[in-house]
Amino acid sequence: MIRVALADDQAMIRAGLRMVLETEPDLQVVAEAADGADALAVTRRARPDVVLLDIAMPRLDGLAAARQIAALPAPPRIIMLTTFDSDDNLYAALRAGASGFLLKVSPPEQLVTAIRVVAGGAALLDPAVTTRVIAAFAHQPAPQPPPELAQLTPRELDVLRLLARGLSNSEIADHLTLGEATVKTHVARVLMKLGLRDRVQAVVYAYENGVIRVGG
Repeated sequence: MIRVALADDQAMIRAGLRMVLETEPDLQVVAEAADGADALAVTRRARPDVVLLDIAMPRLDGLAAARQIAALPAPPRIIMLTTFDSDDNLYAALRAGASGFLLKVSPPEQLVTAIRVVAGGAALLDPAVTTRVIAAFAHQPAPQPPPELAQLTPRELDVLRLLARGLSNSEIADHLTLGEATVKTHVARVLMKLGLRDRVQAVVYAYENGVIRVGG
């Protein structure tokens, strides 16, 4: 059972989310919060596996709450929900520790999938905004490679580049003529060596640090 906490300042939104999630046999809503401060409190108390956080909330907004929740011991996975799809919100959410980013207009089945994906240790972005993660780095000057990249083997660097282009493990395996289990191991080692939480952070890291350039 995946335990979920809901944080949104609009009671009707929370009720709608609860209605969607409680129809799924493997999802359980264990807590609700009307602002970011309450979200932090209920996360500490209820220990959910996944927290759905609205970005725009009173007292403590969703981004600030995400940073504090991500800093907790054994933190839950975080999915940011917003009616806005601005680049600033997207990057701020990723850097705050979110593993997912969804627009509130996303269909219910996409929300359910996102919860299952992030609860399983992966990451997910709304398809409507994913391409902008890449496009935002198109005209930035190439940065100096950070020292931790030297820890990666040539094969792990290949995997990181393909991962950053959005390829799945099976697609990376086909591209590099490797077994999918081997690719999964390489991905895990890349994340560990670079201190990254998941694939979304790896994508942002790769573009921010010049591992891959748009069109490259």
